[in-house]
Amino acid sequence: GYGNWTDQGWNLRFHGNVYKQPPTSEEKLNDLANIFLIDTDIEDLTPEQQAQARNLTASIFVLQQDDQNVTFNLRPAPTAGASGEQGGGGAVTPNGGNQRVRFPYPTTSQGDFDAFVQIESDGLADGNSTSDIQRLNVYTEGSNIGNATAYLVPPTGFSIISDIDDILRITKIYQPKEGLLNSFARPFVQWKNMPEIYANWSRSIPDFHFHYLTTTPEQITRNYMDFIYKTYPGGSFDTRPLNFSDVSATLSIRKYLLDRVFETYPRRKFILMADTSNSDVMKAYPQMTKDFPGQVQCIFLRNTSATDDGDRFPYDTSGFQDLDRNTYMFFTVPDDLKGLDISNGQCVNTTIPQNITFSWQGLPFGLSKDSGASHYPIGTSWMAMVFAIGLAAILL
Repeated sequence: GYGNWTDQGWNLRFHGNVYKQPPTSEEKLNDLANIFLIDTDIEDLTPEQQAQARNLTASIFVLQQDDQNVTFNLRPAPTAGASGEQGGGGAVTPNGGNQRVRFPYPTTSQGDFDAFVQIESDGLADGNSTSDIQRLNVYTEGSNIGNATAYLVPPTGFSIISDIDDILRITKIYQPKEGLLNSFARPFVQWKNMPEIYANWSRSIPDFHFHYLTTTPEQITRNYMDFIYKTYPGGSFDTRPLNFSDVSATLSIRKYLLDRVFETYPRRKFILMADTSNSDVMKAYPQMTKDFPGQVQCIFLRNTSATDDGDRFPYDTSGFQDLDRNTYMFFTVPDDLKGLDISNGQCVNTTIPQNITFSWQGLPFGLSKDSGASHYPIGTSWMAMVFAIGLAAILL
């Protein structure tokens, strides 16, 4: 979670889901896992991959617990993340903050809980007197898996909001079979040298807040968090809640979560990171510059179709037409981001061609406007695209 400073002190956002896993036999879990594996049977996987597929499947087929009360214990966090810095980068260990917090509301009908709660400032530095980001470990009473790290973020400074799939790790959501195997069975693998880029930003940009946003459903993001904390600087997380009573959150979940972070920190500046295979990003990111003038510092988008001929997703760049061209960049490899002084507004590597048409790009059969921004075979499999879009609804 993340916390902000107000006139009343620190407010920390607690969010999660309460559920129970029903007893399920290994044979049944194998049958259920096969639902998510295209042209692959779980018996064809290695023992390690089978175990991961069963564990993730068990996290999907759960019983949400409504009307539950949740209590947390907060402790100073000595470390979180892997950036090469002491403590994992992105934050410091506070001198205090030990306390017990009872969440003020019961869980929803879907088992969700999500709200800001005022916490005691005993031993914590006031947000109006420090630029440090302070990290706290959060332990959920009655559970040994409901633990996390929270970040108390001052009102000013820089934050990055980063997608995960196909920008921080290799997922290939645009190839349904590969995307599901990479998510359900195979170990998570970093995308090229992206950890080096994030580690450098953590070291070179003072008090840089990392926020990782995935619209993967809450209960199956444990592998995501484990991967991030072992590979990238420590940071707060946003995931897809299961409570669909909020129509805006259901239909535009990424924009809903982005808005919430921006509204929480109206004086901070944000770097937005994702890739072009994600259609809601292509709409939401440029819209953030219009909805929150002056808060978006840079937008970086990996052009997956330029480097991976398996990406058959067309993408719409029309939302960027009215934006300052010095505030966003489409890139192909992590090294394209090296040397940029993003805290001083340098968002463009002028050696990287952009070739943006401000229209749909990557369409099959030569239907795109002439552009060098996408390179893949014309023979697009529309059936594969339909499956991939369904996968994107789960993973993005």
